Amino acid sequence: MQENILEIKDLKIHFPIKGKIIPRVVGNVKAVDGISFSIKQGETLGLVGESGCGKSTTSRGILRLIEPKAGQVIFEGKDVIKSSKKELKEIRKKMQLVFQDPFASLNPKMRVGDMLEEVLYVHRIGNPKERKKIAENYFEMVGLNKKYMTRFPHEFSGGQRQRIVFARAIALNPKLVICDEPVSALDVSIQAQIINLMEELKNRLGLTYIFIAHDLSVVKHVSDRIAVMYLGKIVEIADTEELFANPRHPYTKALFSAIPVCDPENKVKKITLEGDMPSPLDPPKGCRFHTRCYKAKDICKEKAPQEIDLGGGHLVSCHFVKND
Repeated sequence: MQENILEIKDLKIHFPIKGKIIPRVVGNVKAVDGISFSIKQGETLGLVGESGCGKSTTSRGILRLIEPKAGQVIFEGKDVIKSSKKELKEIRKKMQLVFQDPFASLNPKMRVGDMLEEVLYVHRIGNPKERKKIAENYFEMVGLNKKYMTRFPHEFSGGQRQRIVFARAIALNPKLVICDEPVSALDVSIQAQIINLMEELKNRLGLTYIFIAHDLSVVKHVSDRIAVMYLGKIVEIADTEELFANPRHPYTKALFSAIPVCDPENKVKKITLEGDMPSPLDPPKGCRFHTRCYKAKDICKEKAPQEIDLGGGHLVSCHFVKND
């Protein structure tokens, strides 16, 4: 049985809001408000949900690019949140982040080869000659010719830039790569190439992924398990096949009903969610989804649902899941 490489326990990330006249804290944006999940070695966990639900904030909190307010991030038995700066530097060699916009995450004034070597220099890996050789190796591993390493980011296409970002991410031989919507800014044909590259790198290097995306068809293709997030909470998590075959939370059902179907004979009933997602500055009491839920009752407004285990790792937070 595979061991968990990462365990998230009751993670909370809040952003304080200060008054304009008197600079004191008057509220908190509860971007992530108590989520828990785990990932096994070699697994790909998809994280989905509407914009503003806390997916990207979660990814940055795991790496401590944003300091969590509370909770635990256990990576290979070590609590990332309690780690010192020296310990954190060593941990980050094993955890890397791929951002959504490759052009924004690359220094426009540096040659791409120098950027790859800089990562190795910061972590004191090899001498200049060895660092150049390592950088060339990973540059070619992502499908690019090493003779282009003297070019600047603007001289590459979007898909090529994303390959460069992946080369930089894997240059330290990490165990976990967090991909924050890595293909959403790319054309469909290029998306397929990057997804295939991810699968190739996973098999070749034994990587573990957290894959954040809006496109549910892409998430279904790459993920072993999927976690559905809404307003700072995880409302459902299950194996990919189980979740698509048997979604139980009303929000998950609404998301899946919005997936376009090419077959005109297969008419899927659309579930329309009324209104917008509430503000994380003042989330609704009880179940956070009750303001838009077609199943909401009085209990949903008063009491937050407990997480229910349906077996096989299928977890749902809903008062009425057993009555479906």
